[in-house]
Amino acid sequence: MAETESAPLLRVAHLKVAYPIRSSLLQRQISANVAVSDVTFDINPGETVGLVGESGSGKSTVARAVIGLVKPDDGVIEFEGRNITGYSRKQLKPVRRDMQMVFQDPYASLNPRLTVRDLIAEGWRVHRDIVPHDQWTAEVKKLMDRVGLNPDYSDRYPHQFSGGQRQRIGIARALALRPKVIICDEPVSALDVSVQAQVLNLLDDLQEELGLAYLFISHDLSVIEHLCDRVLVLHHGHVVEQGNAREIFEHPRHDYTKALLAAVPVVRPWLEQADEGRHPTGEPAA
Repeated sequence: MAETESAPLLRVAHLKVAYPIRSSLLQRQISANVAVSDVTFDINPGETVGLVGESGSGKSTVARAVIGLVKPDDGVIEFEGRNITGYSRKQLKPVRRDMQMVFQDPYASLNPRLTVRDLIAEGWRVHRDIVPHDQWTAEVKKLMDRVGLNPDYSDRYPHQFSGGQRQRIGIARALALRPKVIICDEPVSALDVSVQAQVLNLLDDLQEELGLAYLFISHDLSVIEHLCDRVLVLHHGHVVEQGNAREIFEHPRHDYTKALLAAVPVVRPWLEQADEGRHPTGEPAA
């Protein structure tokens, strides 16, 4: 985690996203379901901002709007001072180089027909100025080593790795474009409890090493507390509380935040393990 006084890297102001509800017969829009409304926050360089809430609270919708996968109905999204809210797919291309995403399901987000080498190098086919083609294999192996994977396994396929290792592949793929911010959408929720601490350690180490900013999405407040500098609590698409992570966890004000905290076990041994040691190579290969 990091704290900084520099200008915001990412700014979201009064974001609103609504999904159309259509008639089953003619597919005409008859109403809209507002997924998020009036969501506002900044992310500074090297900072981790957490979005927390139950399933359906709007967390992933915020992430998808920020990275350009869904169009906002209202509000402003700025990246490095540029208003990118209405950008076309072509205009978003350089932005997506600087803003990458790690998804919840590491298996579903990886093409099973591609080797790890091709998965990690995928972005270089679009952004050709990052790594010369003749250096792809060497660079892939460096990235694999950086995320705690055996570089000799670059010719293997996703199904040959465990869940935690597949998430490390996803992180390496995000790092390949040398982003400034990574959106982590429930990156450890699909993993075994024993593996979650290892992935959190990795994200922490990468942030310290590379100065990354994270937008970290989770329903698990113990994860948010471990990793985040600031927190936004979402409930039915609205921010009900936000501020310094420690303040929110020690002195919650909103009843919904208090209810979420009350549901968190007092003792989380796997998070204690996350602070005590590192697992450089993850679990054994499948």
